[in-house]
Amino acid sequence: MKSFFPLLFLTLGGALSAQPVSLDSLVREISANNPERRFYEAELAAAKAGARVASRLNDPQVALDLGHKNLKTSTGAAIDDGTVWSVSVTQTFEWPGRLALRKAIANRDVELAQLGVARFENALAARARTLAFGLYAANTKAAAIREVSDRFASLKETFLAREPAGLTPLLETRVIEASELTLQRRATEAELAVQAALIELNQLRGAAVDAPLQVAAPALTFSAVPATADLLTAARAQNFDYRMRVVELEQQGLAVRLSRNERYPGITVGPYLSRDNVGDRETIVGLGLSVPLPVSGRSGAAIEGANARRRQAEAAVAVALRDLDRQVVTAAQAFSTKLAESRRWSPDAVQKFREAAELADRHYRTGAVPIATYVELQNAYLDAAEALLATQADVLTAGLQLQQLTGLTLNPVEIKP
Repeated sequence: MKSFFPLLFLTLGGALSAQPVSLDSLVREISANNPERRFYEAELAAAKAGARVASRLNDPQVALDLGHKNLKTSTGAAIDDGTVWSVSVTQTFEWPGRLALRKAIANRDVELAQLGVARFENALAARARTLAFGLYAANTKAAAIREVSDRFASLKETFLAREPAGLTPLLETRVIEASELTLQRRATEAELAVQAALIELNQLRGAAVDAPLQVAAPALTFSAVPATADLLTAARAQNFDYRMRVVELEQQGLAVRLSRNERYPGITVGPYLSRDNVGDRETIVGLGLSVPLPVSGRSGAAIEGANARRRQAEAAVAVALRDLDRQVVTAAQAFSTKLAESRRWSPDAVQKFREAAELADRHYRTGAVPIATYVELQNAYLDAAEALLATQADVLTAGLQLQQLTGLTLNPVEIKP
């Protein structure tokens, strides 16, 4: 199942002197320079930094106590006074397996961040290709409208240059003027569509909004749609949103295991040294050991909370899978339907309408074609061009959506000859 579209060549923003760039080069430039990409890159860097320290012990703690001691007899007479001090260094050791679980959870954060970057790049590339085709369509439509508008303007000048002889020429002049006004509005809307797409493209690639741009792309074609079962299998293996939900579920499972492990307290161990210089000098060297007493019930609440979040993640995966299957089947049907619609168009359909419009213009000037036929053929040419471009845009949008959902290279955008 294939459908071939015409060659794209976009000239935008007065870019006649600019060097044309290929669509692939434009997509790479947007992926590299898009300002929003830095947000996802920073998130990935933060996740990697967290993973590097997740399996490390907490830093040891140093404690220093300093005081003054006054030694007196039972009658209150002063015997001696001086300073006393102590210093200790402690290190908390986690229960076996706890650091490995924290490392595994942090690695899932890295995986989620990587999936987020990949999802953003995929969506950005699809948006860039859609905008590029939108520019082509807007330019093509604007050119056709200008062509027909010039015909009406030329006819109006011809009518106004001579005195209308009777009611019919006067009415025909008014029809031409009204058609010209309508075309001017359509031309303005087409030009605004070109500028809007150009501005968004420049913003995506991090350039000035009014920067000139030329995009040259090869003819568009589409690969056949695989079987539904193959699409669903590919989507479950490669869809970014679904994979993120699966990773989140794995992460919540690790969090449950970690919360159970944290029922067993960490042990804080460290040497200490204390000295008492009042009276006889006294020095104490020893090893301290401390263990928290789990009497508050927080560990049980933490386990319950982790289990609840895991159940939420399981539900999210089930919902994501259901939505993914529905979206894939819907997108595949839309793509097949739009592609079949585009194949019903004759390759030279628009050219035939254009030639008919030109023929009507020549014969109307000689009086062989009535005004109603003339106007109808001019509008038919524009409507046909707009309908073909809209159909092509629909196929492109459906193909890109299906490609994003499944991760398959359906080649819905371009093939080099």
